[in-house]
Amino acid sequence: MTAAGALAALRPAALWAAPLDKVKALGVLRVGLYNDNRPWSWEQDGKPAGIDADLARAIAEALGVRADIALFTADEELSDDLRNVVWRGGLLGFQACDVMLHVPFDRQLMAQEDNVTFLAPYYRESFGAACGETTDCEAMPVRWKGRRIAAELDSIPDFYLLGHAGGALAKDVVHLPTGYQAVSAVGRREADAAVATTAQIEAAMHDAPDAGILHRKGFLPAMLSPGWDIGIAVKENSRNLGFAIEELFAAMAKDGRMKATFAKYGVGWRPALASQTT
Repeated sequence: MTAAGALAALRPAALWAAPLDKVKALGVLRVGLYNDNRPWSWEQDGKPAGIDADLARAIAEALGVRADIALFTADEELSDDLRNVVWRGGLLGFQACDVMLHVPFDRQLMAQEDNVTFLAPYYRESFGAACGETTDCEAMPVRWKGRRIAAELDSIPDFYLLGHAGGALAKDVVHLPTGYQAVSAVGRREADAAVATTAQIEAAMHDAPDAGILHRKGFLPAMLSPGWDIGIAVKENSRNLGFAIEELFAAMAKDGRMKATFAKYGVGWRPALASQTT
């Protein structure tokens, strides 16, 4: 049992709200996922696709209901996303969801958000680099000076590259809408290297196996983030729904379904550190 699951067992049933029962009564689970967030969630052939989309359907199936997956565009701050997607709904008519996936499972964030509960950490993310065959991917990044280095605009990789070695690489940074696209640009010879999340790198390499994309084996020196856990968010009064999802994810991790879901998109499943706490 996870730490959150153990805590749940100690809570009086009278303190639990009934959203799980409501979801089952309505026969539908509304799940909020980021749009254009490959390999996690994006629209393909008119339908939500990706790791998180598959997990959303697995949750709904386990609860015996239909999955209603709502793709949304990220706002300026994560707190805005949590407000619009989980506990209030969007001002332009976006209906609040029962659960939101791909949320950082972070203690500081938890302390700041009173209207949502964070549960079920299911993956450990980190940053890495990818390079073309003519670039030494294991070299210190400053040695990439003069080469085209792709990164998602206004992301941690972007800030890392712009400030690395006193800004030595700032003029070489190529900005793209997502980290996945940044890595894909390496395969198309539109960039010589890219900094992105590990999942984005692995997925782009999986989707273009003959593109000659190389994955850096070593850590990136002075990277701003050592890695983080990804989990779910539910409304504060929907903890019983969150606990049910947490139990499902634990079962999927144990029987291999979680690993298989990630492997479908070329991503290696790395358990969240928080999920290993008992």
